[in-house]
Amino acid sequence: MKVKVIDSIMGSGKTTYVINMMNNSSEDEHFIFITPYLDEVARIKKSCTNRKFYEPKVHSEEGETVYKLDSLHKYLAENRDIVTTHALFSMANETTKELIYSGNYTLILDEAMEVVKKLNISKDDLDMLFKNKWIINNNGQIVWNAEHEEKLNREYKGEFQNLKQLALSRNLILHNDSVLFWQFPADIFKQFKQVYNLTYLFDAQIQKYYYDLNNIQYSLYSVINDGNEYKLINYNKDNDKKIKADLKDKIKIYEGQLNKIGDDKYALSKNWFERRSVLHKRLKNNILNYYQNIIKSKSKDNLWTTFKTHKSKLSGKGYTKGFLPCNTKATNEYSHKKTLVYSINRFVNPAIDDYFRSKGILINQDIYALSEMIQWIWRSAIRNGGTINIYVPSARMRGLLKNWLENKI
Repeated sequence: MKVKVIDSIMGSGKTTYVINMMNNSSEDEHFIFITPYLDEVARIKKSCTNRKFYEPKVHSEEGETVYKLDSLHKYLAENRDIVTTHALFSMANETTKELIYSGNYTLILDEAMEVVKKLNISKDDLDMLFKNKWIINNNGQIVWNAEHEEKLNREYKGEFQNLKQLALSRNLILHNDSVLFWQFPADIFKQFKQVYNLTYLFDAQIQKYYYDLNNIQYSLYSVINDGNEYKLINYNKDNDKKIKADLKDKIKIYEGQLNKIGDDKYALSKNWFERRSVLHKRLKNNILNYYQNIIKSKSKDNLWTTFKTHKSKLSGKGYTKGFLPCNTKATNEYSHKKTLVYSINRFVNPAIDDYFRSKGILINQDIYALSEMIQWIWRSAIRNGGTINIYVPSARMRGLLKNWLENKI
């Protein structure tokens, strides 16, 4: 089984194609549609008129939505067509795999998932868990020591309860004896009859490198509109040119003196923010100047981002409430925003980069950064065909955006 990666620009008709495919499939076919967007869940349920999609139940816990895995398992056991979010799918365990395989399902994965994540646990805590024999290093995979619990005649219920669950699912990897990663179980993709992955700039996605790492085969396709019918063709990035030509006139990139602060290749990176605190106020004044004097925008139209840890240092009158984290993808709530500030210079998390590098896989930092920036920009009015103004002080990020619009990337 090869994953069919549909790599087409936003608005090219990827989702419409798979909706039509699902609507025209026989009753014997069964689908799971996984998306980061809650409004896409509603769209699938409404648009798939020839089949009924079920959404696993959720419940609220301390103000947050929590997805129930047992609800997903119930619908899988009943062989229902299912639509849900990345958040629930990432919780998949051995039971999930068995139900998917026996149910003969096709997976539609909308956008790339977070398939590798660095866990926030110190080396001291890891050493303590090893010393007390709660965890075992099995050739780089961290396994929970259930036999140790039996010997002690008690179940572990300490502060690392969540870590225990991840270890029991055998999804934890130790790197350099000090960094712990959670990795989405790669063998789950082999349980499906067919897998479609809808995305854009696939070469930029960590999921692409994850497929390579785990020897998951894939082939690339594009979507075209051929006489009011959406079709799959072999991947051809030239299909994006028409859409980009329209975007080029709708994305107004600031060019001027305020860009001087970002001339260095690594300016506005996380390391820059931590080491160049003396420049934080200047960047904040630049943002204020851009909103208040250059664009003269209204606060309701303003959208901006930086690293969360430095948000307070750049916040200012008229735009603070318009903050949207730089890694946000799963929302359409900001599609009315017309004036943007992207005050950040993206690089892959060094630990993740080092992990893949140790496996002989090199991540393209520039394409990754471009993809992350485009996804963030697409939260704004541009997604609905509106015109936006944007200030990108980082010369590296600004250059990537301009080259993309000029079809040089």
